[in-house]
Amino acid sequence: MRWRFLFPVLVALLGACASQPSLQAPPPSTATPAPPRDAATAAAIETVLASEHRSAENRARDAQRHPLETLLFFGLVPDMTVVEVWPGAGGWYTEILAPLLAEHGKLYTAQLTPAPENPFVTSSLKNFADKLAAHPVLYGKVEVTTLGVGAPIAPAGSADLVLTFRNVHNWMSLGIAKEAFEAMHQALKPGGILGVVEHRGDPAKPQDPRAASGYVNEEFAIDLIQSVGFELVDRSGINSNPEDTKDHPQGVWTLPPNYRLGNRDRAKYEAIGESDRFTLKFRKK
Repeated sequence: MRWRFLFPVLVALLGACASQPSLQAPPPSTATPAPPRDAATAAAIETVLASEHRSAENRARDAQRHPLETLLFFGLVPDMTVVEVWPGAGGWYTEILAPLLAEHGKLYTAQLTPAPENPFVTSSLKNFADKLAAHPVLYGKVEVTTLGVGAPIAPAGSADLVLTFRNVHNWMSLGIAKEAFEAMHQALKPGGILGVVEHRGDPAKPQDPRAASGYVNEEFAIDLIQSVGFELVDRSGINSNPEDTKDHPQGVWTLPPNYRLGNRDRAKYEAIGESDRFTLKFRKK
């Protein structure tokens, strides 16, 4: 496999962008057994996770976001064409995916639709663009596209893998969830994989169509995604958190890293940790 020769290039690439002292990467979670591993890809991911280009804040979240296990579960390998949909202002996963794919693969990041009248959208897009521009060695090959303006998120039928992390509730709040997944379906090759991580709602409660709490019931998401031409092929407990009661005053944003209540009951929510999340793997029919 040609990505087995990625490591010298990857190490050099990451070393060129070092901006802070090296920190010891947090150990992988032992809460859920890891899926079978592609050893070469696992080693490449671990190299990126330990790299100095990642901020201490982002690296500290590895223990709760489980990027190594999550990307291996979705079947990522470094010569794929990958689309990350709505990477957010900080591009938490982008800073992992971009160096992994830079040498032999391709990364598209499908962003928010520009909205000059919306300060949040404008700020988010600027912060992401600034991040990419500040490190051209890492991000110079990333192609930024847009979800939601009629243009494709990637050339039709070109992607091996489409990924989105904790965004379904956003699309539900905007009433565009079905259209978002249709765009992902269009971008994927036949048989291509869609990986979805989202805050898992309480199945005993009916799903709020707008997902105002940030939580989405797992079966609701599965039905929605399968309705546009995907089939569920696997699910994982990698990102589950049984301590999350899902009844917080400010919804999922009560929990870290947002702490929307500020210092009120902060120790309580810190002990709970980040949200309980489902991790679903679909295939394009």
